[in-house]
Amino acid sequence: MQKSKIYFLLTPFLGILISLNVFAQETRKPNVIFIMCDDLNDYEGVFGGHPQAKTPNIDKLAATGVQFVNAQSNVPVCQPSRNSLFTGVYPHDSKDFGWTDHRKQAVLKNNKTLMKLFQENGYTTLGTGKLTHGKATDDWNEWGMKEQHNYGPFFFDGKKTSVNPSVPSPYNSIGPIDGSYGRLSDGGISQGEWGEKGLVYGWDNKPLKYTNDDNRDLLQDELHAQWAVSKLNDLEKRETEQPFFMGIGFVRPHTPLHAPDKYFDMFPLDEIQLDNWLKNDEKDTYYNNNFEANKDNKGPKYYKMLLESYGGNREIALKHFLQAYLACVTFVDEQIGKVVDALNRSKFKENTIVVFTSDHGWQMGEKSYLFKNSPWEESARIPLIIKTPETKGEKVEHPVSLIDIYPTLMEYCSLQGDTKLNSKGGNLGGFSLLPFLENSKTKDWSGPNGALTVVGNYGYGNKKAINKQNYSYRTQRYRYILYGDGSEELYDHKKDPYEWKNIAHKKSLKKIKKSLKSEMLHIIKTR
Repeated sequence: MQKSKIYFLLTPFLGILISLNVFAQETRKPNVIFIMCDDLNDYEGVFGGHPQAKTPNIDKLAATGVQFVNAQSNVPVCQPSRNSLFTGVYPHDSKDFGWTDHRKQAVLKNNKTLMKLFQENGYTTLGTGKLTHGKATDDWNEWGMKEQHNYGPFFFDGKKTSVNPSVPSPYNSIGPIDGSYGRLSDGGISQGEWGEKGLVYGWDNKPLKYTNDDNRDLLQDELHAQWAVSKLNDLEKRETEQPFFMGIGFVRPHTPLHAPDKYFDMFPLDEIQLDNWLKNDEKDTYYNNNFEANKDNKGPKYYKMLLESYGGNREIALKHFLQAYLACVTFVDEQIGKVVDALNRSKFKENTIVVFTSDHGWQMGEKSYLFKNSPWEESARIPLIIKTPETKGEKVEHPVSLIDIYPTLMEYCSLQGDTKLNSKGGNLGGFSLLPFLENSKTKDWSGPNGALTVVGNYGYGNKKAINKQNYSYRTQRYRYILYGDGSEELYDHKKDPYEWKNIAHKKSLKKIKKSLKSEMLHIIKTR
């Protein structure tokens, strides 16, 4: 038979095969493992935030996934960041800038969470740890640990929850959450009995047995990892092929910064390196004039108190705090590794997408600021890695943000249905990152040129207009900040990666600043 005749006969079958392949891609139902850390900045090896960071498991995940090196939080504080991520609604659209449960927030209570949409599309949803704030809902078919046990461990002095005894004054006066850091052994030996002096965790002061690293109760994040590994093993034994969405919310490195001693031993105090810094770097910024959420302003306050606790010695003070932070990052990296390794050993390896991220970053003394909830790089930037069975270790330079995760999973997992419960819900704000997952260098993405972060100027109980919020807009080269009072900051990351020099006043950059402002306002739409 002639080749032309063979081709003629095969052509219809090739067309059918291609059509079937396209159909399969459009209706794929992969499993999803969503891993989220709390207060985790870019202190991971692959993200380069600190040269001594030890995160072999996160690094390994990045080597097989797509690493978004310029990902940003949409609001750099816990609850509103998570509310936005899991509903897909921008904070400026919902006017959710503070600590309101998404189920009670005026707009977001009318939106479906990402988990609910997965549920409606035939997925079983399983979760544990700190994902959304508040108690687990019927969005989850199965839930792990009780939410009240997520925080800690704390030191219990026999009467009340206190700070780790090794933390000096006045920093220890901040309290047992933000004001505590240090080794577990600093809390002393305890047998895990109620009312006993020693380590406890959760708001109900559940006792934690501790003798040493090898003879102790597991910490919360270890229990979350254990639950996830066990659940993966259980899922393998099921006869059903129902896909699953599993969410694991690790608490570390959220304060209090406590971890087993072996992680502190990895970072000897006298060997810790501090990043470059500029004295009085905050002098050309306008943050302190535009933030009303706390009259005492935690970031500058915590920084000042930490230095006072070590006789005003910046280097010694930050080394103590940084040691605890790095130890907690390595600790949580190990828990992440347990989950990913369990996945790779399972039958689900080739049909599961893994998303790893954080709700926001953390400022480590830059601009005399020690906290989250600032408009600058250290607080706004987050790690983001998405691994699919097809990805092979690529990096995306284009700025993206947490708002893009909801539409990404919708498209990749072929989810159908409205993201709103009713017409009062907020619109889906992000854009699918699937083009970047298919080609990390693509120019064919329908999303914005930069990523938007809002630092809410809400003042507890005082609802402010959208145009009075503080906005930070990060492109690949620039960060532009517009405060509620009209003040501006502009940083050129090509020349100034530490954001040391505010160049918003430069006449030669007037057009660039105008263009960035226009792009940012186009996203906000309401100014």
